[in-house]
Amino acid sequence: MTRSLLLQQCVNCRKFQYLVRPFCVFCRTTVLSAVAAAGTGTVDSFTVVHRAETPYTLARVRLTEGPILLTHLIDNPEPRCDQPVRLAWRGDLPVFRPVE
Repeated sequence: MTRSLLLQQCVNCRKFQYLVRPFCVFCRTTVLSAVAAAGTGTVDSFTVVHRAETPYTLARVRLTEGPILLTHLIDNPEPRCDQPVRLAWRGDLPVFRPVE
């Protein structure tokens, strides 16, 4: 079974949004469709959290389609801004790892 991250796309203005809403946040129309994300993006910003037993990286990732997600970076010992990343899954949560 292939997993995908679903985005909403406005039928009127064609823009994408993440988090399900009853209307388009750009043009306010109520006609939206569900579209699978490409699963790629870039790191806008990040921080390494050291308060946990094992440090982890929290990042703001801008998807190729435009929406922004606050997520974890995995398998990334040296994160950086503008780094290309791809979608992975940790349980039911979308996370991102560097593009190889």
